Amino acid sequence: MSQAVLGCIADDFTGATDLANNLVRAGMRVVQTIGVPSGPLDDEADAVVVALKSRTIAAAEAVQQSLQALRWLQGEGCRQFYFKYCSTFDSTAEGNIGPVTDALMDALGADFTIACPAFPETGRTVFKGYLFVGDELLHESGMRNHPLTPMHDANLVRVLQSQTQRRVGLIEQGTVAQGEAAIVQRIAALRSEGVAMAIVDAISNADLIAMGRASANLPLLTAGSGVAIGLPQNFGITPAADAARLPPPLGLRAIVSGSCSTATNAQVAHFLANGGEGFAIDPLQLAEGVDVAARALDWASSRIAAGPVLVYATARPETVKAVQAQLGSARAGEIVEHALATIARGLAERGVGQLVVAGGESSGACVQALDIRSMRIGPQIAPGVPWCQAASRHAKGGTMHIALKSGNFGATDFFTSAFRLLD
Repeated sequence: MSQAVLGCIADDFTGATDLANNLVRAGMRVVQTIGVPSGPLDDEADAVVVALKSRTIAAAEAVQQSLQALRWLQGEGCRQFYFKYCSTFDSTAEGNIGPVTDALMDALGADFTIACPAFPETGRTVFKGYLFVGDELLHESGMRNHPLTPMHDANLVRVLQSQTQRRVGLIEQGTVAQGEAAIVQRIAALRSEGVAMAIVDAISNADLIAMGRASANLPLLTAGSGVAIGLPQNFGITPAADAARLPPPLGLRAIVSGSCSTATNAQVAHFLANGGEGFAIDPLQLAEGVDVAARALDWASSRIAAGPVLVYATARPETVKAVQAQLGSARAGEIVEHALATIARGLAERGVGQLVVAGGESSGACVQALDIRSMRIGPQIAPGVPWCQAASRHAKGGTMHIALKSGNFGATDFFTSAFRLLD
């Protein structure tokens, strides 16, 4: 294979494809691995994204997994490294953004890095260090109700500083708007003041591209997926249609949705209101030992030949809170993920070759259940969400097309527009 130049570590599976999608749009050939491979990569790629499921696990375990991924990427010859987290900067109260960044900086001998979750195309912007989701501050958006990682502070300097002993600073939008040279000058000034991490404002793609150019000599970047659009240019790579080309899709179509975000709730409602058939997963029945997965697969088997079917645990915030009050948030999440993963595998065994999965935790569980080890990144469905092709022993043809959608991403008609793109 051609040696990869950029090595990326993502803290969840949908975030990994989000990042890979932006690199492909900018011309890079990208392979995403599911977890850290046990051997060398047997594919041609300019960038490799290692997808972990480390956002909500214990900080020490997240650090261990991230360092293992770093060592493997170094062995693949990568020259620059990228730690990708969510565009809403969410993790547990103890991390894991700060602890993982600290560990990667130590391993690389890096004395400075940036932190920028901005992705304006999906409504994520940073101004004066405050993160906005659309027109709302982070803590006033739907993220305040996230079942696992609720966010109650939009000031990213404050959030990151609470997770690290290194000093955190800010590169404001006025500097970013002046371009690469101004950003480089500001980085030098912050370094001289003892700042090791800097939140960077960004309200447009132009800001992200300037940031990418200014970061060419940094061994480590930490960001959402947006900064990725400015990196391929540093390696002499320009946009090319071939980078996103996949083989034609085969098989039946289905959607598995575990996200309870505002966006995914709207997408489920739109799909059902426009004639789509859906099967709702009840966590309380799961907790009682009912084999809901088997019921869902029986239901889907009689309908799937007629068009895409939807199996979902997506619910309104008040419903989620009521379930968590009875079961506890950890147990509720675990049993739903297990059921959705079992359903995704069963759908593939019944001939589904085109699968959309909504939700980061759900995507991780489903990909692992399908025994997918790596994915070739294809065309973009919506900002941050591409179609991918993956080998799976559970798929009837041995391969399948799969899209892993972060809960907050995509327009209201995403569940139908995704399949139209493949048509």
